Amino acid sequence: MTTTEPTTPTETRHPSRWLAVAAVTFGTFLLVTAEQLPIGLLTDVGSALTVSVGMAGLMVTVTSIVAGLAAPIVPVLVGKMDRRLLLVGLMGLMTIANVGSALAPNFPVLMASRALVGGAIGGFWAVAGGLAVRLVAPAHVPRATAVIFGGVGAANVLGVPIGTVLGDLADWRIAFGALSGLAFVVLIALLSVLPPLAASQPVGPRQLADQFRNPGVRAGILATFAIVTGHFAAYTFVSPVLQDMSGVDGRLIGPLLFGFGLAGIAGNFIAGAAVARRLHRTVLVIVGALAAAILLFPLLGLTAPGGITLLIVWGLVFGGVSVSLQTWMIKAAPQAVEAASALWVSMFNLAIGLGAFAGGVIVDATALPGVLWLGGASVAAAGLAVWSVRAVTALR
Repeated sequence: MTTTEPTTPTETRHPSRWLAVAAVTFGTFLLVTAEQLPIGLLTDVGSALTVSVGMAGLMVTVTSIVAGLAAPIVPVLVGKMDRRLLLVGLMGLMTIANVGSALAPNFPVLMASRALVGGAIGGFWAVAGGLAVRLVAPAHVPRATAVIFGGVGAANVLGVPIGTVLGDLADWRIAFGALSGLAFVVLIALLSVLPPLAASQPVGPRQLADQFRNPGVRAGILATFAIVTGHFAAYTFVSPVLQDMSGVDGRLIGPLLFGFGLAGIAGNFIAGAAVARRLHRTVLVIVGALAAAILLFPLLGLTAPGGITLLIVWGLVFGGVSVSLQTWMIKAAPQAVEAASALWVSMFNLAIGLGAFAGGVIVDATALPGVLWLGGASVAAAGLAVWSVRAVTALR
């Protein structure tokens, strides 16, 4: 894999490059939103294309697995290609793929378009994270990096409600069509504000493999796998859970998921402040609280007030997952941030796909409470990986 090379001291970082940071941020937000958009549309898509809710969940599974595979592979395949052209090309692929989703006459065609979306997501996310050093002055690199990854975090908590509301107000095909239009807008923005971004400094398979010898990185990857798998096993089916288990009116699902998203944004800022002081303890608290919120749903979420309360708590806690785990990986491998981040991006996306798939199997084989038990247990298991490295000084 290749990573973008910092600019030389003679290169000028004009203040307008913050427009480029903003464009890349919007790109990451849009791509991760595209990954999770179908979660709020499962019932509508299933009815329109005559597939079960569990089968419709493959819209998330296929996209996420392809994204997870693409994250380390795309940079290798493109070699030293100008990263500006790469990002523009990937956004073009996103535009075309979502047109395909909007016009899909059947479920197999929809799945093919979702696979293309996954390729765009994995490649874009893996490259975008290393661009801050190319776009702003050294003193502003941490802030620019946080802004770029903020697009990922915001999409993780707002992508589903955006899709749900668009589907409720219009149609699920309109939701995919709108996503395609926005992707084209980002494409134009990237062409307009990104400077040429030549790539060098190869990061090969050996550097990636070496990260697994680092106990902090290893624990972070395991925790990411368990947390994200558990969350998406349950959250992929949050709409039918709220309607069928909690008795929430279907017309309220979109607004409630926006509430989930707003709670998640608040959780992102709260966790961001907390990890700066006590990283290890903060991650443990997040793991415990997220597991509790999911596991308590079949017990306390059987009424509308109980389900809504647990949903907001769930959103608040999950909002802190991305920022805390990203910080964990950076602190665990300060001399190999690029390699550790590539592994983290890959694992995060693979876990989304596995979680959605496992949840679909459980829902079709048993019932909705089963997917909540599975999700909560998986998140709780992440606590073992986090606890195992409590003595590592860098992660305290």
